[in-house]
Amino acid sequence: MSTPPEAFYSEERWQNWIDRIEDEELDPEDEGSARLLLNLQDDAAIAVAKVLSAHEEGTLDDEEAMDELAEIREIVLAEPGIEDEETAFLIDGVQTSLLCVFAAAEEFVAAGPVEEGEPHAYVQAAADAEAEEEFDAALAYCVQAGTLIIDGEDLDFEVLGEFEYGLVSEWVNGLDSLQSAVRDPEVIEEE
Repeated sequence: MSTPPEAFYSEERWQNWIDRIEDEELDPEDEGSARLLLNLQDDAAIAVAKVLSAHEEGTLDDEEAMDELAEIREIVLAEPGIEDEETAFLIDGVQTSLLCVFAAAEEFVAAGPVEEGEPHAYVQAAADAEAEEEFDAALAYCVQAGTLIIDGEDLDFEVLGEFEYGLVSEWVNGLDSLQSAVRDPEVIEEE
């Protein structure tokens, strides 16, 4: 029996987060604002982890899992339509982080974890590629790290301190949410 539509994530759920964020006066330096954005990111990562878990358990076959991931990706990466530029910028950062989460999950469903290596080495390779402005390669390395994380390997997120702010640090931030989600997929309440 297949899973009912919107069982993993819904447009309404995402929109509730967006509405709440729009109602707040976000300040990236404020701990409460940062927590709200992280909860938004973690909530989507948990939905991805639940799809992966259902796939692992055999509840979803490869195609169904890919369809579910695509549906969540479409909801989360859609233009949020936020007028305030600073808030839109902050949401864009969350979406950038989650891009790597979706790509890693899709790669894991399609091909499983990368055969060798450890997450930290792939993240370092991603940072090196980013420094050379090879952004596709950088994303591919982060995705490979993500497949290992999904497979049960850990990445010490202290490594974020080693990198300058950029795409790789955003993607690794998403992998942090993914790692937490696959280890403990606790639901985050919007309210």
